[in-house]
Amino acid sequence: MEQANFDGLRAVLNQVVEFVSTAIPCDSCFVYVLEGEKLVLRASRNPHADVVDHLDLGLGQGITGWVAEHREPVVIDERASADPRFIPFKSLPEDEFEAMLSAPILCAGNVVGVINVQHRLSYRHTEHEVRMMSLLGFLVGAEIERARLESENLQLSQRLETRKAVDRAKGLLQRDFGVNESDAYRLMQRESRERRKSMREIAEAILLGDDLKSLKM
Repeated sequence: MEQANFDGLRAVLNQVVEFVSTAIPCDSCFVYVLEGEKLVLRASRNPHADVVDHLDLGLGQGITGWVAEHREPVVIDERASADPRFIPFKSLPEDEFEAMLSAPILCAGNVVGVINVQHRLSYRHTEHEVRMMSLLGFLVGAEIERARLESENLQLSQRLETRKAVDRAKGLLQRDFGVNESDAYRLMQRESRERRKSMREIAEAILLGDDLKSLKM
């Protein structure tokens, strides 16, 4: 999922992180979103630009994956890394934290993600905090799923628009240079690499140039 395509989803997830971090005195808060068969880290209280949107794990993998697979919260008050379900990620310093609370995000009975809060030191989670996290996972599930589907639809729409523009541009190159479709596409690929522009940007430049030539005639 491209960064520019899920601003709506990002806003929802950031609101979840902000609410949880305010309600529970934690040192970190993560939100994973289920995309296909993978849980992708999509939001974090702490800055992790190199990890957010890039770290993923499968269902059943680690404590987070276990929560998603079993649709049950996990509460660990100390020595979280000693839990047999724990799997470390070197890119996350939070894996060295002592305590964590992890709850599934549900929509219509299906898992759509997982919320994690972690603590540097031992921390005894109250029953109220566990219930609140579980309830929050139930309440925001539909909103997260809606935002995710909207993001996917937007991405699909943009792909279709890109394909249309590229096809039109290939046709113009075939007409103007007398090349076949494959050669026209390769010309566009070369321009894309050399100019460090996307194929859509190259296609739109070709289309704009043709429009300008038409105006001069």
